[in-house]
Parts: sequence; structure tokens; C-alpha cells
Amino acid sequence: MTAPTPSLWLRLQRLSLVTQIIIGLIAGIALALFAPEVAKSTAFIGKVFVSALKAVAPILVFVLVMASIANHKHGQETHIRPILFLYLLGTFAAAVVAVVASTLFPSSLVLATHDVAVTAPGGISEVLQSLLLSVVDNPVSALMNANFIGILAWAIGMGIAIRHAGDTTREVLGDLSNGVTLIVRLVIRFAPLGIFGLVASTLATSGFGALIGYVHLLAVLLGCMLFVALVMNPVIVFWKLRRNPYPLVITCLRESGITAFFTRSSAANIPVNLELSKRLGLHEDTYSVSIPLGATINMAGAAITITVLTLAAVHTLGIAVDIPTAILLSIVAAICACGASGVAGGSLLLIPLACSLFGIPSEIAMQVVAVGFIIGVLQDSAETALNSSTDVLFTAAACLGEDEKAQRLA
Repeated sequence: MTAPTPSLWLRLQRLSLVTQIIIGLIAGIALALFAPEVAKSTAFIGKVFVSALKAVAPILVFVLVMASIANHKHGQETHIRPILFLYLLGTFAAAVVAVVASTLFPSSLVLATHDVAVTAPGGISEVLQSLLLSVVDNPVSALMNANFIGILAWAIGMGIAIRHAGDTTREVLGDLSNGVTLIVRLVIRFAPLGIFGLVASTLATSGFGALIGYVHLLAVLLGCMLFVALVMNPVIVFWKLRRNPYPLVITCLRESGITAFFTRSSAANIPVNLELSKRLGLHEDTYSVSIPLGATINMAGAAITITVLTLAAVHTLGIAVDIPTAILLSIVAAICACGASGVAGGSLLLIPLACSLFGIPSEIAMQVVAVGFIIGVLQDSAETALNSSTDVLFTAAACLGEDEKAQRLA
């Protein structure tokens, strides 16, 4: 007697999440091509998925970080310092790559009058002041507005305080962390459906017609991001691990980068990265802090966007750039990127700050921002995929590297 053939639904459930996401991606593209009006109606599905991720991310970070610190055992090593170093190194290296690429393949923009109702920071000091104010934000406000810097500050403070509480209190906090994690896993299981809705509605509504006039600019932007993802980051990981970095790189790009590409939000991808870190067997005390921190300050893609678009404006206006100025731009872009918002299009609002280095007036700089929004269908998606996947990559590299170093010394 032969066993009954499993239903299509059961067979889909047995597939890995990444395979299911790819199926959702292909289905979304097909629907947008053959039934664009129907595809437009799927926007609601994508919005629900992204909203669910954004809803669970703040409370997940707050509870997970607080529980990890409260239950941290004395003498147990965390690797936050080497991760921070990798974050800053990767962001600066990305800005340098963008400077070199923009010099070798200069882009020109058609700058005209655009009414863009956005407000950009006035200088680096304003960016740093904003970061400091985020640290001391009201905890309820931080949770409501997804201010992850403020959430981290309060979670760390509460975690340290609760370390001195009784065992029962810490156990309750650990159970609460597990409960929130289960909810997050449930939300992530709907990623294939959410990405199907996002892809179908985006292609049916926007298409790629608006991008044709900016093919060269997009080629430079996406080329820089691919170079950083497939060459620069692997070099940094190899320096840390002293072994073939590509299995880890590909895993992070596949399982974190794909979802980040379509959600276009580093903040919304935090639950995905935390789940991936757990599957990679990393230290919870480390990744529960480094992943939300990376969503705020590890912004290689943002550094590339700020640098390439700024130098495109510089080239268009015929402004000469010497080596010291290019180095200064890389530093400024890295600092600006660390202050970029973890939402779609967050890095674009920092372009006027970088443009001010070359004396470009805000009226022209805001036109460059408008160009950024036009190409944002691809630029922002690729930027977020690079930013978010690198959070897990550098966390894993630091944890594995330090563990192997400790084993060699033992």
C-alpha cells in the first residue's frame, strides 16, 4: 500500500523559508506582469507584513537585551568591542570604495527645480546632537517611535539593575523574552506572503521606467554595493577568521539580505537578523545588543549612497575634488551614515550635509535628494540589504573569531 501523496500546502511547508521567499518573489513578479491591476491590490499584504515586523521589533529588542544582560553570567565573554570596530571599519571602507568608483566612473545629474518637502540636518554637530537626544529619550516614547538608540539605552540600564534582583524575577524576564521571540518567529513565517505582496504591488505601481534615465548612476551605486558585499566585506571577515569567508557571507546575504531588500527597513529586519544569529549559534548576550545597534550605526550602504550622489552633484557642477577632500568626504559620509534613520530613504536626507563640504547650496542639494527618491526603488532596497546583512556578518565574524582565538590560547 503506497503512502498518500502530501498536499501542495504540506510540501510548501516542508521547504526552507528562503525557498518559500523565492517562490513568493517569482509569484509576485509574474502577477505584476500578467495582471497588474490585481497586483496593485496586494500592496495591503506587504504593508501588513512590514507593519508587523516594525511592531514587534522595538519590544523584542527591549525585552531581549534587558533579559540577556540581567541573566548574563559573570565571566561570560561578550564581543561588542570587536563588533563595533568592524561596523565602523566596514562603513568607512564602503565610503572609500564609493569615492574611488565615483572618481573612475563620474556620474552627471539633470538638476532642475523640484519641490521636495523634506528637512535635512544642518551639520554633523546636529546629527551627533540628535543621536545624544535619542539616548536620553523617554522609554515609552522610544518604544512608540522605534527609537532603537533610546530602547538600547533603557534596556541596558534596566538589565544591569535587574541583575541584582532575585532569581525568580530574572526567570520571569527570561520567559518573557522567549514569549516575544515565539511571536517574532510567527511573524517571520509570513515573510513569503509579505514579500509576494511587496514585489507585486511595487512592480505594478512603479515599474522601472523611471529608472532608465539614471542607468549610469544606478550602475555606480549598485556596483559599489556589490563590490562591498562580495569583495570588501569578505576581505574584512577573512582578516578576522583567517578562513574562507564566502559560506558565511552568502548565508547572511541569502537569509538576511533578501528580506531586507524588500522590506527596505533595517529596523524591520531586526527580528530576521536575531533569528539568523540564533541559528548560527552565536552568543545571545552579544547578538541581542549588536544586531539592533548595527541597525542604527552599521550603514555601509548609506555611506555609499551619500558619497556617490554627493560626488555626482560635484561632477555635474564642475567642482574639483582633491585627495584630502575625498578623504574628508569619506569620514563625513561614514559619520552621517551612522546617523541615518533605519527606515526607507533615511540616508537621502543626509546628502545635503555632505554637499555642504563643497559649498553646494541646499536648493541644489535637495534636487539631488529628489533624484535619490526617484531611483529609490532599487537604490534603497540594495542599500538596506547590504546594511542589514552586514549586521549579522560582522557579529558572526567577531563572535567566531574571538571564540577561535580563545580556543588557541587555551
